[in-house]
Amino acid sequence: MAASGKLASFRLPPLPTVGELIKLYNLRAEKQLSQNFLLDLRLTDKIVRQAGSLRDAHVCEVGPGPGGLTRSILNAGAADVLVVEKDTRFIPGLKLLSEAAPGRMRIVHGDILTYRMDRGFPVNISKPWEEGPPNLHVIGNLPFNVSTPLIIKWLENMANKTGPFAYGRTQLTLTFQKEVAERLTASTGSKQRSRLSVMAQYLCTVRNCFTIPGRAFVPKPEVDVGVVNFTPLVQPQIQQPFKLVEKVVRNIFQFRRKHCHKGVEKLFPEACRIELTQEMMEKADVDPILRPTELTIPHIRALADAYAHLCTNEPSLLSYEFREELRLKHLTGQKHIPIDTFIATPTGMPPSPEQPC
Repeated sequence: MAASGKLASFRLPPLPTVGELIKLYNLRAEKQLSQNFLLDLRLTDKIVRQAGSLRDAHVCEVGPGPGGLTRSILNAGAADVLVVEKDTRFIPGLKLLSEAAPGRMRIVHGDILTYRMDRGFPVNISKPWEEGPPNLHVIGNLPFNVSTPLIIKWLENMANKTGPFAYGRTQLTLTFQKEVAERLTASTGSKQRSRLSVMAQYLCTVRNCFTIPGRAFVPKPEVDVGVVNFTPLVQPQIQQPFKLVEKVVRNIFQFRRKHCHKGVEKLFPEACRIELTQEMMEKADVDPILRPTELTIPHIRALADAYAHLCTNEPSLLSYEFREELRLKHLTGQKHIPIDTFIATPTGMPPSPEQPC
């Protein structure tokens, strides 16, 4: 009986429905902000269940909007819910929700892309990286226009143990367009395999939980929505800096239908492209005629390690960008850009014989 009373204490008192709040505050989803409201509390409850038990948990909700998902988080027993909302129009409705859950909900009017989540929660909830995840969750029904840049930002935070991951291996439960959700979880060899698949899967366990039909949202988007859960790995599958891995993966996948060596070539200036590509492929021991979608995480790891080795010998390679060389060619009208444009040598010194080009 006491247990059921405690469970009941988590439940919110009677409130206007989310639909009624939308009418009360004259809220409309802004198309330019990719906003779509999820009004069915059975579906918001289902999203929350994918995060696991939230009893007494700390939660950061991204873009709560009219607060449908927020209600499900509070009803699941979260002790401390921090909502980050950029759109001023939703703040009054969120304040109403906060008053119905005294001491359990905080509202930040700000942009999640710049918000310092590492300052949002008490330090004592942190857990060592080698242990299980902390009692902290990030949950959000993300606007489509911010979902991909946000997950890339959080993957970099994960690699560097910053932002939400300053507290440990914080779990994420987020919504994406169905196509993006499929890319995030795509296996080697599948047609959805992409840069996003590799970047997510080398850092964490990624689970495509379920799909929400577009008709469940208001206004109805043209696509269905996937719910994805991320749990950071204790050890990343690639032991190189995030930006180096991202550069290698981005170049490989820019030519998805070609052999992987075509993308690897673009890591190097034209003047030494053939030699360094061959050296990198041989050092990595990766078949150069594999397609990018056929590359496993161990393949990518070997390529990243080989590229890091070449960059150790010539650090200037790290700053080389293929598209910048194309831009310079266009501006100068030169077919070949001098290699020392990209490979720096000390003033007045001849190129070292150890330089790769």
